[in-house]
Amino acid sequence: MRACAALPPAKARLFVYNGERREQIEVNAMERENTVKSVRRALQIIEIVSTKKDGLGVTEIAKQMDINKSSVYRILTTLAQYGYIEQHPETERYKLGYKFLELSSKLLDSIDLRQEAKPYLRELEKETNEVIHLVVYDQGEVIYIEKLEGTETLRMHSKVGKRAPMHCTAVGKAILAHLPPAVAAEIIDRKGLPKHTDWTITDREAFFRELETVRQNGYALDLEENEYGIRCVAVPIFDYTGGVVAAISVSGPTIRMTDDRITSLTVRMRQIGKELSARLGYRGAHSVQL
Repeated sequence: MRACAALPPAKARLFVYNGERREQIEVNAMERENTVKSVRRALQIIEIVSTKKDGLGVTEIAKQMDINKSSVYRILTTLAQYGYIEQHPETERYKLGYKFLELSSKLLDSIDLRQEAKPYLRELEKETNEVIHLVVYDQGEVIYIEKLEGTETLRMHSKVGKRAPMHCTAVGKAILAHLPPAVAAEIIDRKGLPKHTDWTITDREAFFRELETVRQNGYALDLEENEYGIRCVAVPIFDYTGGVVAAISVSGPTIRMTDDRITSLTVRMRQIGKELSARLGYRGAHSVQL
């Protein structure tokens, strides 16, 4: 009888069970919060260390984060185990590890220009209702790799897969202006400046002055230089190496592509060029004023 009396009543056992369950939930929530906090601190440490070429010591990092040195050291040790952080054997300062270079290489290799550009091309098409082109450079010419037709009626010779000259197209000039000068000169020497319309620039000196203007302005124009009745504005696209890899353009008939509209478009085009270049890993300063 005493043994039975020592057992807690059923209600009490149920209460204790629920209490233990609530306690376990609270512990789990606390563990999750601690994990999130640790990840947040690890990312903060990575960002802080990345700002110093020669690295930082534990004390310096702890002061910037306002946490104790032992916590910083534990996180650094974990990051170092996985190659994200490395410690200089003599100065004992910490800097970024080569793991980031490995990951960035994989990311850059996986970047697809057309896929990255599509959202921006669609934005331009929606905003302008005009023909949008994406081109790349190849052997002294440009190749159209994407074309959006817009909603307005416009017949152009361009189509995906077709090549076009560089000297009389806005996309061609946008790329040519940012190639090494010796390369640009070699292309013009080899391809010449054949006349496509009465507005094509066929004088060599005048053409290279045009390229200088393109570099200074950050955009290129085709004012009926390739096809009569068609005006275009284009901007260059740069990749993580700092080199020009592509160009995008908006094309329309002269009746719609007025001087005022082109001026307005250049602002938007340069912004999109900047954003798409950043998507491709471009971080360096350039002559293009955005």
